Amino acid sequence: MTLLSALEDLQATTLKALSGPLHKLEYVALLRDRGGGYSHWGLNRVYGRESANTALNQAHRSLLSQVLCTPLRSLVGDAEQTSQTVGLQARDYLERLSVEGKDLLPPVPEAGSERHLTSVLHALSSLVKSRRPDATLQA
Repeated sequence: MTLLSALEDLQATTLKALSGPLHKLEYVALLRDRGGGYSHWGLNRVYGRESANTALNQAHRSLLSQVLCTPLRSLVGDAEQTSQTVGLQARDYLERLSVEGKDLLPPVPEAGSERHLTSVLHALSSLVKSRRPDATLQA
């Protein structure tokens, strides 16, 4: 039996089950508590609160970086796929992410991350709103 770190466990089980970087970022952001820490019952139970918190913080930072580095074409596809999973239109899903805004950021984000994420979400919303219903992005 291979023992995994809390971060490896999080990535191999919980995050692997979620589609795309936007959905994963939103999920991890929702695990933050009011004090800026994270709460994940399973990870806390298996690895302890401190290790779980560290793993979730690392994953959160990594997912934000991934979203900010992913081409908009890919993120539009991610938003469309995730919106279907959560039962929303893509534009409504992106609106929800835009409203969550700062809550999607990890505690003490890197300089410029908030502005960059805001601009990415705005661009995605604009792209989705301007598309014809039957249009698909060219690869």
